[in-house]
Amino acid sequence: MLCGNVGWWQVLFEIIAVSILTLLLGLLLDVLVGDPDPNSPYAFYFKIHPTVLMGKYIALLEKHLKNPNPQREKLNGVFLGIATILTFALPTFLVLWALWTLLGAVNFWLGVIAYIIVGAVLVKFTVCIKLETDWAKAAAKAIDAKDIAEARKYAHFSRRDFTNLTGSQIGSGIIESMSENIIDFKYSPIIWYSFLGVTGAVAFRAINTLDGMVGFKDQGHLNTGWFSANLDHVVNFIPARLTGVLIIASAALLGKDWRNAWRIAKRDHMKTQSRNHGWPMAAMAGALNVQFEKPGKYILGDATETLDGSKILDALKIRDVSIVLCVLLFLPVLVLVRLFVFPF
Repeated sequence: MLCGNVGWWQVLFEIIAVSILTLLLGLLLDVLVGDPDPNSPYAFYFKIHPTVLMGKYIALLEKHLKNPNPQREKLNGVFLGIATILTFALPTFLVLWALWTLLGAVNFWLGVIAYIIVGAVLVKFTVCIKLETDWAKAAAKAIDAKDIAEARKYAHFSRRDFTNLTGSQIGSGIIESMSENIIDFKYSPIIWYSFLGVTGAVAFRAINTLDGMVGFKDQGHLNTGWFSANLDHVVNFIPARLTGVLIIASAALLGKDWRNAWRIAKRDHMKTQSRNHGWPMAAMAGALNVQFEKPGKYILGDATETLDGSKILDALKIRDVSIVLCVLLFLPVLVLVRLFVFPF
């Protein structure tokens, strides 16, 4: 960096220390502060959340990319994906580069501190831990109290209609979505940060948001969303399978049925529409010895035990241990990458 006459080894140590601290502080910020609750969509914090802004940007841009020619519309979909990624990733890179290089040239420690603060805040916005935890605990309490009306308030966990679902079916939807979100809002941001820095984590969040906004196979998004859906599948391919493995490992550490988690993951991971999300969902069903059901779509696992509120809390414990395992697994990767390059 801009360290005057210090040795290269000291510069390298500072780069690695800053990178690790930025990641850990970003995760800690989310655990302590969390995201805005969609139940309060008019709250200022919700309106300016980067993921919300990404969604609005994608929706606005997509409206202008519709075309009666399917091939042209697919090409427009490529433009939509690339434009969205660059719109959010490029400013991230430039701001962090300026803080690290330009501000650091004026005052080394001022540049370091500014970089860590801004970088950690941006990392925080790429993950979601606290809000999911709060919803899960509230839903578990409502299900155990047989207050189905209250439990249905947490339908944000999945896109399914909870109107006519039972308590166990609501719990199923919640744990399924928690399992999916280990990939989308925990592992993938951590992994892409390890390789490509804060910019990589932000780029992933843009890709994942694109998939959530337009990556559907309905008539309205089949062409404009095909690129985004396939890109999301590619960047999540390894994280998804790693999630299944670390859920099994976490189950073993917590004394849960890890053997059954492995058995169900192998047996049922292909039953879901998503080629990625079936792995963590099936592994979680096996670890908890419960059955997940999306009516009319799929059934994962065996109904060996009752799916009640306690199973949601057990899923949270497995999720938390798996996040720690993921961080420990990829810290050496982060260090190795920084031996050769410092991605912003």
